[in-house]
Amino acid sequence: MSSGLRETAGRRDALLAALLAAPVFVGACAIPDGGLFRAARFRDLHIYQGYAERFLHGALPYRDVFVEYPPGAFAVFMPPTVFGTQHYNAAFKALMALCGIATIVVVALVLVELGATRRRLVVSVAVLALAPAALGPISLNTYDAWPAFLTVLALLLFLRGRDLLGAGVLGLAVSAKVYPLVLVPLAGVLLWRRGGPKRAALGLAVFLAVALVVVAPFAAYDLHGVVSSFRSQASRGLQVESLGAAILLAGDKLGLYHAHMVETFHVAGRNLRGSLPDAVAVATLVLEAAAVAAIWVLYARARDGRDRLPVAFAAAVAGFLAFTKIFSPQYLEWLVPLVVAAGGTVAIALTAVSLLLAQAWFFHYHALFRIGWPVWPLLVRDLLVVALYGVLAAALAGAQPRRWKIRIPSRSNTRRHSGLRRSQESWTAAGNGASRSA
Repeated sequence: MSSGLRETAGRRDALLAALLAAPVFVGACAIPDGGLFRAARFRDLHIYQGYAERFLHGALPYRDVFVEYPPGAFAVFMPPTVFGTQHYNAAFKALMALCGIATIVVVALVLVELGATRRRLVVSVAVLALAPAALGPISLNTYDAWPAFLTVLALLLFLRGRDLLGAGVLGLAVSAKVYPLVLVPLAGVLLWRRGGPKRAALGLAVFLAVALVVVAPFAAYDLHGVVSSFRSQASRGLQVESLGAAILLAGDKLGLYHAHMVETFHVAGRNLRGSLPDAVAVATLVLEAAAVAAIWVLYARARDGRDRLPVAFAAAVAGFLAFTKIFSPQYLEWLVPLVVAAGGTVAIALTAVSLLLAQAWFFHYHALFRIGWPVWPLLVRDLLVVALYGVLAAALAGAQPRRWKIRIPSRSNTRRHSGLRRSQESWTAAGNGASRSA
């Protein structure tokens, strides 16, 4: 039995594991309050329904109704309306559960592409199946499972060499949520290595074409409304659950700083107001850009571009989240499948603990807004995501080629040779763990 688990998994193993995990996943989705088969709903589900119903009644998104989400989100906002107003809640949750099951299947196939053992396949699929219980009430009440599925699907296509199709799926993911943009340079590096600049340019063209096909119909009747939607997100202040805000809130708790929290209504949320929070927001933006750019560079220098792509994808998204100025709990849903695909016990453990900590204040936001006890688990959660980024970046750095070194013969050795032999002295260049005589 144990020897069988150490064997390399095949596609049949992946599909079987995903099939067995599906009922476990459904059960885990039903555990949290507001989960599957429950009437309660949280976060943004009611907002999605409002957008969809207004759309059906003739109101155009971005022109007649301000929409804070990208156009690709309507791909999952609209289908539940088929079941009527009374059943929108249940239909949307079921749709997100289907996205989760599809994600399990795709991650299982990713692991097969990476040559994972059956043991790793079973453990990874089990982690994904139980994730909704750890993620809590928000697991099915936001649409983040949709871009998370598209992102890991693009990863699978890239691993299989279906580069242009992968670029198209990545474009669809970006049209639904902006964060997959940080993965585009990684895909570009992979395509450049495989087919040179023409291949990379073609992949970029496909990516842009798909994204524009989704956005263009909305922009055609009100470009200003679409731009305003994106601008509203980019111009937001330091959201209370971000790392920068958590540090300032901790400073308030310690009597080192007085935090001033305000509620925003145009884009729902709570931010910190003041010159220091504004400065911290800018600083975290710089750190975020540097963290993601570092992953791009590390991946570009990695020896095995294909097999290191899952680690690079996970690290880039972790860097994006670790230093973002807006960090809602559901954003962790982006990370889970990527971290599981990348592998690593420490990385998966950090992600799991981060998920559990995010539940600590979910039903106690009033205490967080009063700068009460939830500040501490919030700070720990944010620091764990920073640690996760560090672990993934270190794993990617470990794939870097070693520099070439020239070994010069010692003086004692050169004395043993005559002048003729000395002029023909060989030197050894060592690189990538191999020795070559030159």
